[in-house]
Amino acid sequence: MDDYQAGAVERGVAQLVAYALDRGLIGQDDVTYAANLMLDALSYEPEGSYVPREAVGKVVTSGELPPLEEILAGLLDDAVARGVCDPGIASRDLLDTRLMGCVTPRPSEVTRAFRERYEESPKSATDYFYQLALDSDYIRSYRIARDRKWVTSTRYGDLDITINLSKPEKDPKAIAAALTKKSDHEPYPRCQLCPENLGYAGRLDHPARETIRLIPLTLAGEPWYLQYSPYVYYNEHCIVLSEKHVPMQISRTTFQRLLEFVTMFPHYTVGSNADLPIVGGSILTHEHYQGGCYEFAMARAGVREEVSFPGFEDVRAGVVDWPMSVIRLDSDDPERLVELADKVLVAWRGYSDASVGVLAETDGTPHNTITPIARRRGDAFELDLVLRNNRTTDEYPLGIFHPHQELHHIKKENIGLIEVMGLAVLPARLLGEMDRLKQVILAGEDPAAVPEVASHAPWASEVLGRHPEFAPENVASADPAALDAVIEEEIGQVFAQVLEHCAVFADDEEGRAALARFVASVR
Repeated sequence: MDDYQAGAVERGVAQLVAYALDRGLIGQDDVTYAANLMLDALSYEPEGSYVPREAVGKVVTSGELPPLEEILAGLLDDAVARGVCDPGIASRDLLDTRLMGCVTPRPSEVTRAFRERYEESPKSATDYFYQLALDSDYIRSYRIARDRKWVTSTRYGDLDITINLSKPEKDPKAIAAALTKKSDHEPYPRCQLCPENLGYAGRLDHPARETIRLIPLTLAGEPWYLQYSPYVYYNEHCIVLSEKHVPMQISRTTFQRLLEFVTMFPHYTVGSNADLPIVGGSILTHEHYQGGCYEFAMARAGVREEVSFPGFEDVRAGVVDWPMSVIRLDSDDPERLVELADKVLVAWRGYSDASVGVLAETDGTPHNTITPIARRRGDAFELDLVLRNNRTTDEYPLGIFHPHQELHHIKKENIGLIEVMGLAVLPARLLGEMDRLKQVILAGEDPAAVPEVASHAPWASEVLGRHPEFAPENVASADPAALDAVIEEEIGQVFAQVLEHCAVFADDEEGRAALARFVASVR
């Protein structure tokens, strides 16, 4: 056996098991078991002389362990070559998740380890859980690393800008399968947030979830779960989800749950997307929140003016110096925040001010809601209430308080919780478009005459007006690297405008007076 040379599959399996040992996902007693699970997943039968423990031992003693991405890629390439796996990215993702599921600790083990560490500290527990999500490849860190990120200084502070490239697009086969699938019953799982995803093998139109793990929580007396987002937009991007498949709803109980969560995990921020289309998130069918160990730009923003609410003089309140309309509440007593936040919500649900385009409803359809965010400031609790309105008009068919048409070349999609807090999640198409725009500018061409970037032409003209060093007559001596920095800076400034467009009360004299009228209406 000493002169045994493992084949491609045996070698890849041995490396993957050795990786799992190295990361503490499994123990020595699990080696043969894990290897056999992987061989089954790969539909591969080794020769009788193959001994998993010896093959893994050789990898360990060699001290040469390739990166996880490389190990998985080799096994997937072989599976495709043998006809075990289709070549599309959706099929490959299903198989490599199944492989990693073979070495991911069982849910009960993870919950037990989390609770043991929580006894040390909440941060120790989340550190363990987040590292598990990385090590098990539930969070594909090598894909996340491809995302483009930068910071832009604006009138409202430093905003985080990201172009997300890590979430793969569906391949044509996956799209076709989703279009032709017919059923007379609800799909299983009902959505990607349902707890039934735990261990689900996935399909072409639904991601595999053998590596997802959920930590049971109790919020407002009901069962909820903590997990991490596989496409982390910021550090420890977590999702807090209801056990029930019920629609998003902003209510008094929402504020209670958010504040209970930051009581359990004081080092985390948590917030909820709004519960109405246009101003809500991408999933409105399953109640959930998002949080993490990250300081967003909104949290760094100060209060531009203090306000007070009758009967709540003990609660510190103010209007946040932020492009959107945000009321901040601070107190050492979370119950007082829940009571006041509920009063603000009830007042806002029924509030109209036609002079600034705010109508509570039209033809019985409600328009007003709130995006709430909770955090801790030492021993104190803080709750930001972002006022939202999803009304549309013929002039603004996608929303009055939504990015307007002139900004759609950069951002057209809904502005949800994460972006409300100052982190832009921009479409992947921008990366190629900005590279092409840079080429066009450096060639002295007119962007309006180039179809791929024509939608950016009016904006590009404004940018060149502010940076004449890149105008056609000067471009021959221009620094290409400097143009990259200019484009990033200008995209960041557009995002600040995006947030301004979403403000129900503009940051001007008229808007401030209108916001003051609303605050005075809260009783």
